[in-house]
Amino acid sequence: MKITNIKLIGLWAIVFLTFTSFGAYAEETQSDSTINSDQVDGRVEESKGAVKEITGKILDDKGMEIEGNVQKNLGKAQAGFGDLKKEIKDDIKKDN
Repeated sequence: MKITNIKLIGLWAIVFLTFTSFGAYAEETQSDSTINSDQVDGRVEESKGAVKEITGKILDDKGMEIEGNVQKNLGKAQAGFGDLKKEIKDDIKKDN
C-alpha cells in the first residue's frame, strides 16, 4: 500500500470540505430557534464517519471503510432523530 501525493491531497481536500461544511450548517441553523445536542452530535459523527470511510478507500483499508460507513449512517440517524425532536418542539410552540 503506497500513499502517493495525490492520495494525500485528496484526503486533505476531503477533510477541509467536511469542516467547512460545519460552518455552513452553523450559519444555516442560526436563523432557527435552537438546535439540540442530537442534531449536533449526529452531524459530527456523520462527518467523522465520512472522513473515515473515504480515508479507508484511499488507503485501501476495507475495515476502516466499513467502520466509517457505519459511523456515518449512525450519525445520520442520530441527526434525523434530533431534527424530528426539533420539529415536534416547534410544532408544539406554534400550537400554543
